[in-house]
Amino acid sequence: MKIYVPRDAAARALGADAVAAAVLSEAAKRGLTVELVRNGSRGMVWLEPLVEVETDQGRVAFGPMTPANVAQVFDGGPLALGLTEALPWMAGQTRLTFARVGVIDPLSLTDYQAHGGLSGLRRALEMPGAAVVQEVTDSGLRGRGGAGFPTGIKWKTVAEAKADRKYIVCNADEGDSGTFADRMLMEGDPFTLIEGMVIAGLATGATKGFVYIRSEYPDAIEVMSAAVDIARQTGVLGASVLGSAHAFDMEIRVGAGAYVCGEETSLLNSLEGKRGIVRAKPPLPALQGFMGRPTVVNNVISLATVPVIFERGAAFYKDFGLGRSRGTIPLQIAGNVRFGGLYETAFGLTLGEIVNTIGGGSATGRPVKAVQVGGPLGAYFPPSLFDTPFGYEEFGAKEGLIGHAGLVIFDDSADMLKQARFAMEFCAIESCGKCTPCRIGAVRGVETVDRIAKGDTSAIPLLTDLCSTMKSGSLCALGGFTPYPVLSALNHFPQDFQPMREAAE
Repeated sequence: MKIYVPRDAAARALGADAVAAAVLSEAAKRGLTVELVRNGSRGMVWLEPLVEVETDQGRVAFGPMTPANVAQVFDGGPLALGLTEALPWMAGQTRLTFARVGVIDPLSLTDYQAHGGLSGLRRALEMPGAAVVQEVTDSGLRGRGGAGFPTGIKWKTVAEAKADRKYIVCNADEGDSGTFADRMLMEGDPFTLIEGMVIAGLATGATKGFVYIRSEYPDAIEVMSAAVDIARQTGVLGASVLGSAHAFDMEIRVGAGAYVCGEETSLLNSLEGKRGIVRAKPPLPALQGFMGRPTVVNNVISLATVPVIFERGAAFYKDFGLGRSRGTIPLQIAGNVRFGGLYETAFGLTLGEIVNTIGGGSATGRPVKAVQVGGPLGAYFPPSLFDTPFGYEEFGAKEGLIGHAGLVIFDDSADMLKQARFAMEFCAIESCGKCTPCRIGAVRGVETVDRIAKGDTSAIPLLTDLCSTMKSGSLCALGGFTPYPVLSALNHFPQDFQPMREAAE
């Protein structure tokens, strides 16, 4: 009897370890032999811990499970949900990057290969480096970390640069509110990230990689470290990748949790042992990155998607999506929402479909007032913009950002002036201090919002002018994007910035 209990951090926080122990205890009482697999999460966080039992018909899901209800796993009962793949949340998805997450034992290379793992790498090993770059370019893959920059162009720049050493750096410093795709992928399918980094090395001539993970992700650090050791022992990493003439090795590095280290140049400084502050550009990291050498810096999801492209082909991947937003995107739905979790789908769903159909509306049952898309620096979208298709250019046209595709939902009790203040305060706290618009502007922004909150509406033009300065003058996206939540709150919810708001309520 094979039973799956997630070891994903979200599932563990909800009691998965105690459930796993109870499963083994119950099996022993019944004299049954159980193979317990600690898999990744399927992404249905409201059902965690989600226990699955392998049957002749497929895997049957039970959840949310508690130690007291573990007998149902063996006997059936109200927590039996049916076949996991047939659940509406799962059946509606297009799982490419996350196809194996929640399905396999994360640290079983045998499981990984049985579900298509390493086939993309084997194909890439038979191609010249320029052809590998072209395949990624043809797929239309863009950076999933937030910037949306074409991955193929970045790889081509590094491939054509002349240097004695080149590097692949994976930005796993996932610090945006409402985002957890990187963590879920690393905990649930670490070998796909390793495979993607090796392919990036083949494409660019890089022989060394680093995964920079924030210290708040101990489970991801543990799983990725173990996966790298296994990959090295089995010849996926090392002096001869899968017996070829190509070399590639990698290390796991742990950051200290500074939000600004999600910005690629700050990350590189931290990786070199320096203070995590933003570098001026140029030079670009693709030409002078880690230790002054040409460096590819890509997000976890960007690199983890590469094996899919090589396994299925660029044309297959590019067939999904809309406009210049090709492929799939792992939506991370959080906040005041009925069904929160990870949902991978092709670009193109409207924001309203995501919030109301997939997310099920607010958890409180009250009307949805706003959705912040793209982390703490993303714009707040009101219901009047819920017809916006989920795509980079489509959101940009509405003064918004897709970012890392995290969505945080608020009901009609949210105070948008307080949310605008939070954005400025967040920037003031997390600023590296290098540039004046961010370092000083955010502090002045908090003070200005406080003036408005006290009834001084004459400060509103000052706030908009301050946002314009930060947007145009900041060195990186921290100061440059902070105006998005502030201005969107001000423009879409002006009533929250008027005096006597509390009295009117």
